[in-house]
Amino acid sequence: MGVAAEEEFGSSAARPQDATVFGVILAISFCHLLNDMMQSLLPAIYPNLKATFGLSFGQVGLVTLTYQITASILQPLVGFYADRRPTPMALPGGVLFSLAGLLVLSQAHSYGVLLMGASLLGMGSSVFHPESSRVARMAAGPRPGLAQSLFQVGGNAGQALGPLAAALVVVRWGQSSLAFFGILALLSCAILWNVGLWYKHHGLTRLKAGGARRALHAELPRGKAAQGIAILGALIFSKFVYLASITSYFTFYLIHQFGVSVQTAQLHLFAFLAAVAAGTILGGPLGDILGRKRVIWFSILGALPFTLLLPHVDLFWTGPLTVVIGLILASAFPAIVVFGQELAPGSVGMISGMFFGLSFGMGGIGAAVLGKLADARGIAAVYDVCAFLPAIGLLAAFLPNLGRKPAE
Repeated sequence: MGVAAEEEFGSSAARPQDATVFGVILAISFCHLLNDMMQSLLPAIYPNLKATFGLSFGQVGLVTLTYQITASILQPLVGFYADRRPTPMALPGGVLFSLAGLLVLSQAHSYGVLLMGASLLGMGSSVFHPESSRVARMAAGPRPGLAQSLFQVGGNAGQALGPLAAALVVVRWGQSSLAFFGILALLSCAILWNVGLWYKHHGLTRLKAGGARRALHAELPRGKAAQGIAILGALIFSKFVYLASITSYFTFYLIHQFGVSVQTAQLHLFAFLAAVAAGTILGGPLGDILGRKRVIWFSILGALPFTLLLPHVDLFWTGPLTVVIGLILASAFPAIVVFGQELAPGSVGMISGMFFGLSFGMGGIGAAVLGKLADARGIAAVYDVCAFLPAIGLLAAFLPNLGRKPAE
């Protein structure tokens, strides 16, 4: 199986060095789907866990914080290490942490064990995301935005399928049925083994040959590049704290505000996350065509009118508004990641790990703080406060311009 897959990927890589290797990109995108579907099972079953363990909203937020902080601390370190000592077989190895996390969560009978399972899931993501993002860059050729979008949309599709899987399987058969999804981890491990072979024999050569592509942009002074990365970090804060408000508490909001069932609330969450997946598909290619700064500017700030409206509408309009918010917000992240990689050429893994880690960390901290807010002032207050987060998108005006060198 490994040899066959290596030959298949290798035949794609045998094309000119600047070609886009879609076979590899689609493989890691599918594994991203499997990975993030497994990860998103945890927030999708929060209502069940809250009832089973008698948790407060603050304790629910702490579960999210444990999971996302574990991932956010380790991801930049994994990316930094991979830039200097590439480890292709870390990809299938990292999935085993996710498998262990699911097995622990399926058998958890105390809050402490629940936190342990959440941390293992976070460790799985900490290895998967920076290394897979490096592979997307290796296989991208002249279309890094498109490659990043295809890679990320797999994750967003997985996040959308998580609540659906929870509604169809976990709600019906209980917490122990989480172990069933371990089969997905084994499937992902097999695919990533083959991707790792391509990475080892073809991907590293392509990444080294990418110096010419990185030279398309004039290098900025270090201070300007650092300023740009800091602004991108602030935009990630805006985007992912808002997304955390939806993924962690939207089901509670719908149940409290409109009296819907748990399954109906999870289907609304699925619709939002499906819109996030669609927005991710658009963001990268539009960045390749129109410029990443324009896409980032519109994506973050463009959601503001809709987030301001959301707390004041009825159930009929809540669904369409959240779909629009998800579509617009999600288009930013592929452009942000590639923009950051262009600001720091030669540090693809570190930038990918930093940004993915920051997205997890900001989401985790946001979820914990918003959980305390929900306990103190009610679940509706979460969306009153978060409505203003996209205004941080105004900072995009201060991103540096990456001037393109004239073609030789």
